[in-house]
Amino acid sequence: MIVLTKINKASIAVNCDLIEFIEETPDTVITMTSNDKIVVTEKMSEVIEKVVQYKRLVLQLIESKYE
Repeated sequence: MIVLTKINKASIAVNCDLIEFIEETPDTVITMTSNDKIVVTEKMSEVIEKVVQYKRLVLQLIESKYE
């Protein structure tokens, strides 16, 4: 899960495995695989970076388990 900020300043945790696509229109709109849409204050590049960081963390945890 990644933590993002909704347009009303509320924090939300998003399962990044369920993100279908991200648009900047100019607000950042995340469309989930369920077709739900979430408008967040972060830029698209920030959301992508959070997803990459999360995936790296998961991979590191998996690798450390088998060392």
